[in-house]
Amino acid sequence: MGKMSQRRQWSCVVGWFGICLLQLLLLAECTVRRQRITKKGFQDLESYPPVRLHLLENHVVMDNGLVNVTLSVPEGMVTGIEYNGIANLLEERNKENDRGYWDIVWNLPEAHGNIFDKLAATSLNVVLEDENGIELSFTRTYDDSINEAQLSLNIDKRFILLRGYPGFYTYGIFERLEGWPDINVYQGRTVFKLQEKLFEYMAVSDERQRIMPTADDRARGQILDYPEAVLLTNPANTFLRGEVDDKYQYSSDNKDNRIHGWICPDSPTGFWMITPSNEFKTGGPVKQDLTSHVGPTTLSMYFSTHYAGEPLAMTFRDGEPWRKVFGPVFVYLNTLQENDTEPLSLWADAKEHMLIETESWPYSFPLSEDYSFDYQRGSASGRLLIQDSYISERLITGNSAFVGLAAPGDAGSWQTENKAYQFWAVADSEGYFLIKNVRPGNYSLYAWVPGYIGDYKYDFYVNIRPGSRITLGALTYNPPRNGPTLWEIGIPDRTAIEFFIPEPSPRLMNQLYSVNQAEKFRQYGLWDRYSELYPSEDLVFTVGVNNYQTDWFFAHVNRNVGNKTYVPTTWQIAFDLDNIDFFGTYMLQIALASANEAELQVRINNPDEETPYFTTGTIGKDNAIARHGIHGLYMLYSLEIPGSQLLFGRNIIYLTQSRGSSPWRGIMYDYLRLEGPPEYT
Repeated sequence: MGKMSQRRQWSCVVGWFGICLLQLLLLAECTVRRQRITKKGFQDLESYPPVRLHLLENHVVMDNGLVNVTLSVPEGMVTGIEYNGIANLLEERNKENDRGYWDIVWNLPEAHGNIFDKLAATSLNVVLEDENGIELSFTRTYDDSINEAQLSLNIDKRFILLRGYPGFYTYGIFERLEGWPDINVYQGRTVFKLQEKLFEYMAVSDERQRIMPTADDRARGQILDYPEAVLLTNPANTFLRGEVDDKYQYSSDNKDNRIHGWICPDSPTGFWMITPSNEFKTGGPVKQDLTSHVGPTTLSMYFSTHYAGEPLAMTFRDGEPWRKVFGPVFVYLNTLQENDTEPLSLWADAKEHMLIETESWPYSFPLSEDYSFDYQRGSASGRLLIQDSYISERLITGNSAFVGLAAPGDAGSWQTENKAYQFWAVADSEGYFLIKNVRPGNYSLYAWVPGYIGDYKYDFYVNIRPGSRITLGALTYNPPRNGPTLWEIGIPDRTAIEFFIPEPSPRLMNQLYSVNQAEKFRQYGLWDRYSELYPSEDLVFTVGVNNYQTDWFFAHVNRNVGNKTYVPTTWQIAFDLDNIDFFGTYMLQIALASANEAELQVRINNPDEETPYFTTGTIGKDNAIARHGIHGLYMLYSLEIPGSQLLFGRNIIYLTQSRGSSPWRGIMYDYLRLEGPPEYT
């Protein structure tokens, strides 16, 4: 512990007596947390076997009597996990560097094509070894003397095994020093590939869990429009015949991605990835990413461009320095308790343990100097209110508002922020929020509120210091608004979930989403259902007649006219006005939930006008349509429309997605609203 004190340099803050006292308090807190997390309750850790480290010629084994974890030396690949009488939960048919590993996808700015790097380390350091825990550090240092393309990052992969814990933790520290070469970094994750013959049941949520096909089933199947999507034509389990399997069908928003994994039913064993905090993930709480999928594979995605595109690629230029801690995440292993014969109870147990891990964040045991403990963190609280006099003369409470601290930037910039940490909370029904466990730093405070368009940003920076408890008081958000609502389509919730989502083609179904209708947008091939529903004429929505739940297709996509030819489409919004202020300004609010290589053109009462009244230009590359996401990146456009553009009686707004040639070029609307001039009656 003395070495830890020197390493953290507490001596510059307190005296030797204070250090010892603080260490004792931390040790007691750590012990309490270990006891809390212990599945069997508040038991003395001495009732469990002590932790042992075995150093072999090319491997190292961490053993706590419940689980053995074997890692290659010096690479730091997880080659074996022994648990519940199973010699190795990982797929031994794979090479040792293809069972459990960290990886990064990157390239040089001027290069074509990406480099897939499994981050093989070159050195092992035993950071901690005692009877209560082990922490291993596998490092690789960037060498600027090598005259070849290499990832200009220092890598430190950490693995922790604690006494009495059925599982292990992993986290990583990535670092760039000032002056290092430019690079682009697109993806970072931890991967575990389990034994295919053992793990056949996957669970991502209460609603999304099932027996899964195998990799061999996919290999025998028919590849559809892209390699990830396969029609299972001859699976070993005949129940799966005729279904579509696609790893993107099991994606989740960061806020919902707390636990997922697999069950081995024969020797009932669960393998679960638990993410206790999303502070180290990029893109905020509604950024989507992969979870588990056929392999059987379990992922912890820390950052990627999935459902966002280039805006979430990390670009390092002009020798920019950077350092960030990713994790820890917890690989939790469980088995049935006495008198329990139902393998699915492993899912319930894993969820309970996920809650315990989440409540224990931030952990007290990681030993990296870059990790921030609870006493080093602060908090910010307040109340968010909404001012919209066209809805209420009184202030409205920010019910269920998402409120977060992220790197300073413009309003809404948090969703494309990709190098720092983010901390989010959901306000209660009265708009009160508390953002806890915030690492020290200078932040902007952001918010968005379901039911209202746009993004809020607090006018001042929020400077979090160790132990600070910042009270911000009442904050008022004025959502974009020009005048009274004349009509609206949808619900401003940043998704297209409320619109009409068709049934899939009968030959392209995933039965999971036939049962789980709430997420049937995850079915494959829905983009082509538009062409079947509108074979020659495009969608026409008449305000006051049509219903957006049944008459507004969830994605504005191209029409398939045969021979894999896709042409642009134009939707119409028809509405009547019996009173027009010709000298006033109307406002068309268009909130987009997603865009992929699209261009939205708006014309008013003249579909043949060569130059549109408004165009977004080419926008988006989130690919949410192809990847079964109901949203990507949020965008808001506020279009001023002079009253002189409108007509007494029937008016038509024409919305053209003008980029053809692909089934996945298109947009998803979140919400549309026409507002009258401020004094319109």
